[in-house]
Amino acid sequence: MSEKESNGPMELPWVEKYRPERLADVVGQKEIAKRLESYVKNRNLPNLLFSGPAGVGKTTSSIAMAKELFGGSFQQNFLELNASDTRGIEVVRGEIKDFARTLAFDSGFKIIFLDESDALTQDAQQALRRTMEKYTRTVRFVLSCNYSSKIIEPIQSRCVVFRFKPLSSKEVEERLKMICANEGLKIEEKALKAIYYVSQGDLRKSINILQASSSFSKSITEENVYSVSSRARPEEIKEMIKFALNADFLKAREKLDFLLFEYGMSGEDVILQLYREVMDLPEDELPSKTKIELVDIIGEYNFRLVEGASERIQLEALLAQFGKFKK
Repeated sequence: MSEKESNGPMELPWVEKYRPERLADVVGQKEIAKRLESYVKNRNLPNLLFSGPAGVGKTTSSIAMAKELFGGSFQQNFLELNASDTRGIEVVRGEIKDFARTLAFDSGFKIIFLDESDALTQDAQQALRRTMEKYTRTVRFVLSCNYSSKIIEPIQSRCVVFRFKPLSSKEVEERLKMICANEGLKIEEKALKAIYYVSQGDLRKSINILQASSSFSKSITEENVYSVSSRARPEEIKEMIKFALNADFLKAREKLDFLLFEYGMSGEDVILQLYREVMDLPEDELPSKTKIELVDIIGEYNFRLVEGASERIQLEALLAQFGKFKK
């Protein structure tokens, strides 16, 4: 008996299970979806460049567009590559050229989807530019990136650029509620807000957090969400900030200990949440001038952590710096 037969059918991750099959079902990018649908309707499209943060629908839109365009010949006419895995010139000279030089099956052209294309080296991008010119009759390129500024200008000029925006809390929460209904889960309103707080408009991350939280129980709480995502509640970060600003270093340090050990947060996690909560504090609690100085300090300590300095020492030094602003 095979492993599949003994354990039952393999369950897909929810990110894949609930990935939209049609452009009309893509969450939160209605205008972009409409423009892509017009390409499908006309059975033609230019080279495309999808730019935007992670988890907002770039890959999903590409796959949904190709499935609507090619139908049953999707597998033969669509090549998906991740430039982070194969970022050198060899992938352009090899796999991409091999796929591009053959004629499309039951269609006028093929599609090559190059995910995270901003990871391509400069040489690879130059080679890709020439490939885009040479095989324009048989293939269309869809490039996806987080930062379009990292794509060389000659490639950008050969593409129609679509800028994907982070999803709103309403859009993310509606999708999560739909998944919960399908999976037989109950979720608190506070838990939905917590998932959005942690994911910051990244739907893929939101769905992964939801699936991880469901392993605790069928009723998902705010506590489950913060536990599985290794993030602190906003009010706990604010409390630490207030202790530090009042020069109560020992209490601020005690709160830092709690965050590091109770939630298993990394130093960078703490600094990123610290930055968010400093910016969110109202003017009457923290004047704009003080915020500017604090952000400058936070940036300096974040740089030190990235360069490999001791997390513990740098975080405590950061809290000590905050004490200089006691009123």
